[in-house]
Amino acid sequence: MAGFRELRSKSVVLAQTNIDTDQIIPARFLSTTERAGLGRNAFNDWRWQADGSPNPAFPFNQPENQGRRILLAGRNFGCGSSREHAPWALTDLGLRAIVSSEIADIFRNNSLKNGLLTVVLEQKIVDALWELTEADPSAEITVDLEAREVRAEGVTASFELDENSRWRLLNGLDDIGSTLQHEADIAAYEAKRPGFKVTTLPAKVAG
Repeated sequence: MAGFRELRSKSVVLAQTNIDTDQIIPARFLSTTERAGLGRNAFNDWRWQADGSPNPAFPFNQPENQGRRILLAGRNFGCGSSREHAPWALTDLGLRAIVSSEIADIFRNNSLKNGLLTVVLEQKIVDALWELTEADPSAEITVDLEAREVRAEGVTASFELDENSRWRLLNGLDDIGSTLQHEADIAAYEAKRPGFKVTTLPAKVAG
């Protein structure tokens, strides 16, 4: 996954509260272990009508919202069951940052490990960003990962993010990529380990 230092984008607003992981990616789409293509199923039951056609009222189907990389979400986003497919689907949809006043802990941890920055701000700041976007859909928001800061017209707000998550996002590293940063050390350790002698037990122990 690609790292970033400063994300500048227009935003999509989903102001509903308590958007859970089953709404983000319904359980029937969890059988795959492939990330590519899951974006088609993100918010599936809201995006697509019974006949398979796009729901024109849903924000991600509206032409002016295509290519936007920041989601302004309602409180308690990502609640419900734990499923890593949720951040996979959102990143495949093109998102790189979620901004909300409350983000469920397990979803947040999964997201930060999969290249999706989750930003928690005071509700009044989120409200200001919503109002800005609704008043001017072309308004851009900057999420500065290095400075841990969100900026937009009339808005500057700091956010908390632990140093390890920040480093991984800056460098575009997931769990495997982070481990492989120490590949040489791991190889050196393995080379020094004593060999193990395999002992074959007798087929029948006399007793």
